[in-house]
Formats: sequence, C-alpha cells, structure tokens
Amino acid sequence: MSGMTSRTWIMKACMAACAFATVSPGAASAGRQAEIPLQRLRVELGGHPFAVWARVPEAPRGAIVLLHGRTWSSRPAFDLQVPGLQRSVLSSLAARGFAAYAMDQRGYGETPRDKTGWITPHRAAADAAGVLAWVTSRHPGLPKPALLGWSLGAATAHLLAATSPGSLSALILAGYAPDPDGATAMMDETGDPPRLKNDRAAAASDFIAPRVTEPAVVKAFVETALRTDPIHADWKNEGQFLKDPSRITIPTLLIFGDLDQNVEPNTLERFFGRLGAAKRKVVSLPGADHCAMLENTHLAWIAAIVEFLLRK
Repeated sequence: MSGMTSRTWIMKACMAACAFATVSPGAASAGRQAEIPLQRLRVELGGHPFAVWARVPEAPRGAIVLLHGRTWSSRPAFDLQVPGLQRSVLSSLAARGFAAYAMDQRGYGETPRDKTGWITPHRAAADAAGVLAWVTSRHPGLPKPALLGWSLGAATAHLLAATSPGSLSALILAGYAPDPDGATAMMDETGDPPRLKNDRAAAASDFIAPRVTEPAVVKAFVETALRTDPIHADWKNEGQFLKDPSRITIPTLLIFGDLDQNVEPNTLERFFGRLGAAKRKVVSLPGADHCAMLENTHLAWIAAIVEFLLRK
C-alpha cells in the first residue's frame, strides 16, 4: 500500500469501540521462546481426512485455528523453519499461551483432494467449521477458538464468520479487504481440474519488501512450499465467496502490511467501515507486504494478534 498517504478515513469509519494501530517491526522484543513440539494430527470430516498441524502449550489460555491462502499449505505459511530465525506462527502463538492449529485444506499439503478434485468456498467453509468444532472439543474449558485467515483463507474465514458466527469467538483477516461494491465473478470451472505445477517464481512472488525480508526467509519459504505443494490445488464456484462485511458481527481484526498489493486503501476503507462487528480494529505493519507474518515484522504481527485476542 505504498500509495497510502493518509489514514484519516479510519477516524470517519470507526465507532468508539474500534481502533487503528500502526505497529513498528520492533514493537515486540524477540526474547528466547520455549520450543513447543509440532504435532501432525488427523481429523476426519464426513469421511474425508484432514491434516492439522498444531503447537499446544500445557495450559493454553485460548485457541486459534489458522487458514492458509490459495497456493501454499499450512507449513510454509504458518510453521516456516528458517535457520537462525524464528518465523513459525504456530510456535510464536504457542509461546504466548495459545493452542495454535493450522489445517491443510482439501488438496493442500498432506490433505488429499476429494473425488471431484476441486475445492469450493462452501466446502472449504464447512471444513473449517468442522475443524473449529473439533478444536473446541479438545479444549472444553476454553472459549471457542478464534479463526485467522490469510489471503484466500481470509475469504473462507469471512464466509464462515458470516454464516456460522457461533462457531468461533473472534475473526482475524490477514492480507485481505475485498471491495464490498465490486462485482462478483460468477464463472464456474468445468471439466477436470488442471493440476498445474507450482514453481520457484510463484513461491517467491509475494515477497516484494526487501527492507523487512531476509533472503534466508525467502529461500526457506520457496523450498518448503515446493516440497509441500508441488501441484496447485484447484478452486471452482468462487462466486460463493462473500464481499459484504456487514454480516460479520463478531470481534474482527484486519491486519496487513502497508505494501501488501492485495489490500487497496479505498477498498479497505469501505470494507472496514461497513463491518457489522461492534468491536473491530485495523493494524498496519509499515514496510511489510503480503507475507508480513514471515518477515522482520513477524513479532509485531504476533503481538498485534495476541493483544487483540486478549482484549476483544
């Protein structure tokens, strides 16, 4: 969002219950984080197996489910291992007391496609609702989990929060703010899914902010992404996604890098201003792009999410 020179619209759009924050990359001290082991869990929904990755502290104070984006599954997005650097979202959330879960959606990572070979918004939202219910059952003494979606995962989270708000306690939309006045693409794919190969250029394409991006992070992401997701998952019926934010009524955080090319200032203003949630907040991370959770803004990204969850 390099063209964004003023945020005065936030003051017009906000009610007393909401706030705007700009978090600097050094907002949270790095510290030494205790290593909480990664678990690979299996969840079966309607006869279909899902891989769910988790890092869970002994006595969590909350739970959160993470949804990855269109191209890459949970491990590159949310549990990236970089030599000498802490970039795992699951680890950082668990170190702050949250039971953190990330599901591989149909056709991603270690979750197989179903017999159709396609994934649709309605199917993805129902799958996420099933995992939320499963996480809720694992932590009976805690409030219902929060749901965080990144990129296209945020579109799925938006759909789920609008249609089944009772399944989650809070919503976090990362790198996402669709134009509520924009036209909805109604074209549906037909025939067999194309199953196109992923490549190194696609894996590196979201990293456009060298000031906050370590080369080691890009290298680790590319290698991990191509290993976990060598073939594109295939979506259809994307007209099922919602753009209307007024149907979102639970506490909601929008978080993005201010160089994120997926978030336009004008559409962000309209989307945020029309949220139906009484408690809502926007956080902008200076200098970061679409991969803000993996860059040098990682700690600030985590800190903003933890603060929101504790104060929602």
